[in-house]
Amino acid sequence: MKLSELGFDGWFRERRDALKKPDLHVARVTRVDRDRYLVLNERSEVQAEVTGNLLFSADSGQDLPCVGDWVLADYYNEDSLAIIHEVLPRKSFLRRKAAGKKVEYQMIASNIDVAFIMQSCDANFNVRRMERYLVMVHEGRIRPVILLSKSDLVQAGELEQYALEIKNAHISAPVIAFSNTTGDGLGTIRELLERSRTYCMLGSSGVGKTTLLNHLLGRDEFETHPVREKDGRGRHTTARRQLSVLDTGALLIDTPGMRELGVMAADAGIDSSFSEISELAANCKYRDCTHTREAGCAVLKAVEEGALDKERYQNYLKLMKESAFYQMSYAERRRKDKQFGKMVKAALKEVRKRKPLE
Repeated sequence: MKLSELGFDGWFRERRDALKKPDLHVARVTRVDRDRYLVLNERSEVQAEVTGNLLFSADSGQDLPCVGDWVLADYYNEDSLAIIHEVLPRKSFLRRKAAGKKVEYQMIASNIDVAFIMQSCDANFNVRRMERYLVMVHEGRIRPVILLSKSDLVQAGELEQYALEIKNAHISAPVIAFSNTTGDGLGTIRELLERSRTYCMLGSSGVGKTTLLNHLLGRDEFETHPVREKDGRGRHTTARRQLSVLDTGALLIDTPGMRELGVMAADAGIDSSFSEISELAANCKYRDCTHTREAGCAVLKAVEEGALDKERYQNYLKLMKESAFYQMSYAERRRKDKQFGKMVKAALKEVRKRKPLE
């Protein structure tokens, strides 16, 4: 298998050449399990570790390899072990605020061409959550496609209603309804998968991501679990992110279900996901309009006149405030970390200047 078949194109080749490390080999990260990695090159897929220098020079987890990354590595033990020295720049990425109270980015995957945002035709369907996924995808410069699974559970009229809700939310991404049970729509999804391009699946637990992956692989490679009957929620079948190569030559990344979708510094993603609000904002009286109380606000006028859905507007404000708050908290934490680092360096410098006692 050639590196080009794994998605290594001229864009990455230029970045690899700029590092001027010809003795290191190019490989792609296919799996991450804490501090252990699997990397794939032209010949094989092997276990890998990062160098101590890469680990300790990383300012945050964003600087360490994630699934989909292209890396430069040395191979040892007859090419059975790889040591990762460098992570190549990312063409695209998926990241979110880390779960819980910690204000930090969590990398999900990188170098993705198309993201399949999956929701099921039951209680899982939620346009507001779909908007959050779209913000994440647009922020990372990835093209979204909406997949509605379990289409066999609803009548044609109900399916049309789901599609109408998506359209009314000004979501312009393609929408494909399918069923893992009957096979309806699977052919349409397969037709989207192009050789050497990378796709990923995003969605809550229980929507059928792993079952779809097995269908696309043509074999039951990954374990699946039924959803709970009382609430329709699924168990976390996928415990880690993993890149698989399909028989068609397309590459597909499965991700665990995410209950928290916090956004940080995602203004570009929000503007792309709420493009009609961005267009309205251009007509506001004040350039720094917050779209909450100002006279002459074109966005508020559209809400009052019913031209802009109130729930969509409220979700827009919520995402903007959340993004700004977490970014401010993140910037403050980084500032304190840098101050602490300077203090440590100054102390070490002072220690070195002192002469040892005789």
